[in-house]
Amino acid sequence: MKRLIYIIPVTAISLLTLVGCNSDQKSTTQTPTTTETTKATTGSKTPAATQGGFDTLAGVVTNTKTAVQGGNFDKAQQEFNKFENSWSKVEDGVKTKSSKTYNVIEDAATQVKGSLKAKDKAKSLKGLQTLETNIATVSKK
Repeated sequence: MKRLIYIIPVTAISLLTLVGCNSDQKSTTQTPTTTETTKATTGSKTPAATQGGFDTLAGVVTNTKTAVQGGNFDKAQQEFNKFENSWSKVEDGVKTKSSKTYNVIEDAATQVKGSLKAKDKAKSLKGLQTLETNIATVSKK
């Protein structure tokens, strides 16, 4: 009889543990976690999404270039402020494809930012041309 007193609580605890383990396993296998879902969606970027990022980036450069050519440095700076946001969407892919091109784009972007602030038309256009050429090159790879 004394043995039975010890066996019943041990059995009850064991059963509760098994039921608890089983219910955790079901919820994990039935519903993927947010992290798993995020990994699945971000890990498989479609070429169209990446190309769209390059198209947006090229558009920012073109709009900035047009404003500089017209001598409107305020508008050029407003346009170029969009560069960083667009660049952040494709820069990892560029770095993977070509670290050299990545560095050229980073340096040219810094140059353009400074030359726009200084209202230096020639330097701005030179930097924007460098960006335009390198973005076009890397988007085709």
